[in-house]
Amino acid sequence: MADDLKKGLEGVLVAESELSSIDGDEGRLIYRGYTIEDLAESASYEEVLYLLWYGRLPGEEDLEAFAEAMAAERGLEAPVLETVRALASADANPMSALQTVVSELASFDPDADADPTDSEANFRKGRRITAKIPTILAAFERSRRGEEVLEPREDLGHAANFLYMLNGEEPDEVTAETFDQALVLHADHGLNASTFAAKVTSSTLADLHASITSAIGALSGSLHGGANQDVMAMLKEVDESEMEPLEWVETALENGRRVPGFGHRVYNVKDPRAKILGQRSEALGEAEGDMRWYEMSATIEEHLGEEKGLAPNVDFYSASTYYQMGIPIDLYTPIFAMSRSGGWIAHVLEQYEDNRLIRPRARYVGPAPEETEFPDLGDR
Repeated sequence: MADDLKKGLEGVLVAESELSSIDGDEGRLIYRGYTIEDLAESASYEEVLYLLWYGRLPGEEDLEAFAEAMAAERGLEAPVLETVRALASADANPMSALQTVVSELASFDPDADADPTDSEANFRKGRRITAKIPTILAAFERSRRGEEVLEPREDLGHAANFLYMLNGEEPDEVTAETFDQALVLHADHGLNASTFAAKVTSSTLADLHASITSAIGALSGSLHGGANQDVMAMLKEVDESEMEPLEWVETALENGRRVPGFGHRVYNVKDPRAKILGQRSEALGEAEGDMRWYEMSATIEEHLGEEKGLAPNVDFYSASTYYQMGIPIDLYTPIFAMSRSGGWIAHVLEQYEDNRLIRPRARYVGPAPEETEFPDLGDR
C-alpha cells in the first residue's frame, strides 16, 4: 500500500491549467504559450498580468486602460495605513505584516460582498490587491526606517512606482527595467506550494483576499520563499571573509554547509529565469561601476557547475540583482509575493471557472478501536 502514497503530492496531477508550463529537462518556462525570454525582453509586468488574467496580450488601448485602472488603485485607506505603521513600529516580520494587511484589505474592498465566483468583481479585486501590495511594502519599509511614507504616483509604471515609493526618488532606466523584468520572471510558475494553497482556499468558495492571504502564508515558509535572502547573506559573508569565493565555497561544502540558490524541485538544468537575472545583475554592476556581486556569483556558479554538476535557480541571481537596487534583504520574499500575486490571482480565477472542492484523503495508520480501551478520567 505504501507505493501508492505520494508524499508532497509529487508527480500527482490535480488540475489542468492554461496559465504556465515548465519543462524541467529543457529549462523552458512559458506563460500562455509565450516563452519567458520573449516576455522578459518585450513585455512589461502590466502586460504579463493582462495576459495571465485575460488570456491574451493587450493592444495599446487595452494596456493603457488596464495600467491606468491599476495605478488608480494604489492608495491605501487610512485605517490600513495605520495598521502598516503599527506593524512596522512593532518590528514585525515583513511577510507576516503583508499577510495581515492583505487580509485587512478585504474589509475595505468595494466588492467585498460580491459572490466569490463573480468574475468581473474578481478582476476588480485582483487589480486592487496587486496595485496595493507595493504600497504596503514601501510604506512598511519607510515607516520602520522612520521616514515619511510617500504617496504612490500614477504617472509611473508598476515597477518604477514601487522603487520610487521605497527609495524616495525615481529609479534610473536600467534599474526600473531590471525590476520590471524581475516581476515578470516571478509572476507565475505552475502549481507551486503557494499557488496550490491559493487554489485550495478558493475551492472552498472563500473570496480572493482569503485565497491570496493563504498563498502569502505558504510563501513565507523557508522551503518555498526566502532562498534569495540566504544567497545574499552568503555573498556578504564571502565578501567580508578573507577568502576567495572558490575557497569559501569549498570550505563551506567540506563543513557540510549547503550553498543556497542551487537546485530546484522541477528544473534539472539551469533555471531560465536565472539566465535572464544573471544578465541583469551584470548590467546593474556595470551601470554602478561595482561588479563584485555579479562576478562573485558568476564564479560560484561556474565552479559548482563544473565540479558538482549543480545549476542555479532564480533565487541565485535575484539576490545580487535586488541588493544592487537598494532593496533590504528581508523584503526579498515580500517582493516575490508582490510579483507572484498576479499568478495567484490568475489561478484562483481559473479555479472558480471550474471549481471542485479540493479535499484529498490521508491513510490512517493509528491504533484500531480493538486495540484501545477508553479509560476513566481518574485512571488516565
